[in-house]
Amino acid sequence: MIVDSLRGFERYLNIHPRFEKAYTYILKTDLNGLEPGEYPVVGKDIYCKIWEGEGRGMEIPKLEVHDSYIDIHIVLKGTETIGIRDRSRCMGDNIPYDETNDIAFLEESPENFISLGEDNLAVIFPHDAHAPLIGEGFIKKAIIKVKM
Repeated sequence: MIVDSLRGFERYLNIHPRFEKAYTYILKTDLNGLEPGEYPVVGKDIYCKIWEGEGRGMEIPKLEVHDSYIDIHIVLKGTETIGIRDRSRCMGDNIPYDETNDIAFLEESPENFISLGEDNLAVIFPHDAHAPLIGEGFIKKAIIKVKM
């Protein structure tokens, strides 16, 4: 997992061949002006999901994992806490995996938490189990999905 500012993401462009196109989209798009929904960037190789609503409070949701995509979570409004746990430390056997939505939910609890304010981002890789949307109040965020 990488946690940084939005502008700091340029330091990581060489980690994945699609990160540069994702970063260009982030810089050239008014993410705050987008309505909730899904927006193609490069077909299904890179796309953007906009989410907005009330945080889940201090209730910690189930950890989720993805196999096919890297998530770049960008907080646009509000403050979000994300619970994290290394996937190798989770019991992943016989967990139903939704291939269409690239997601599985795990029963373990997060081991650590990160807080993101406006214009902060977290790059979440398939080995990062995560529990997003912890927090009080309104949150608007973009999730850039980058195919592995």
